[in-house]
Amino acid sequence: MAAVICHFRVERQLFNVESFDMPLALVTCGPAHEPIDGVRRITNQSTGELGTILSESLSASGFEVLCLRGEMATHPAPHTAKVVRFSTNASLMTILQRLPVQPVAVFHAAALCDFAVHRIEGTGEARKISSAVAELRLILRPAEKILPRLRALVPEALIVGWKYELDGSRADAVSRGREQIKTSNTNACVVNGGAYGEGFGFLERDSGTFQHLASKADLCAFLAGWSLQALSRHPLSAKADRLQPFQAER
Repeated sequence: MAAVICHFRVERQLFNVESFDMPLALVTCGPAHEPIDGVRRITNQSTGELGTILSESLSASGFEVLCLRGEMATHPAPHTAKVVRFSTNASLMTILQRLPVQPVAVFHAAALCDFAVHRIEGTGEARKISSAVAELRLILRPAEKILPRLRALVPEALIVGWKYELDGSRADAVSRGREQIKTSNTNACVVNGGAYGEGFGFLERDSGTFQHLASKADLCAFLAGWSLQALSRHPLSAKADRLQPFQAER
């Protein structure tokens, strides 16, 4: 029931938006969670900071921005974007399936759950597992990934995915990012994490090189500029010609 309530809440927020005056950029950010019981959750580490910086960079560049933000994000939300909260992977997917406006660009930076609880062994059917249980076992199964489904939902949009890698070398991380672009049919991928090292790598489809960005602010400014250039070459919306590069006020 909690998931149904969450779907209703976020959809009501979203569908109060009648229209967007400028081309729409969509940013997902912050952590999703999957329930263990009525009070406990599995989640990923993410503050939502990068999503806030990116949303504000895109807004400053002339986009209307819809920020789909995990409800457990702790960094302040962007002030220049329409913000809609999600909880689980499924709740985010519901929002994406019912967007009232097609975006021209999607930046999928949310830290979604890779696994969901399939079964719990060693406890009864209580909504809250007793803390007196001596031992229990969580059986996890891979959660459905959203990134590979985005192309069908927004067939003409620019889509940028994220690849966070801890193990291996920078070359390994870049290789996995290129594989993500191929398997998910995206336009680009941002690579980071311990395997990549400090900063971020931006990989573009059909390019053998990558752009290194030293900080979140550098990355977000770069992504806003890259989007404008890509859309100027291949307008994906009747409103795309209304974008003004890096305008200070809106």
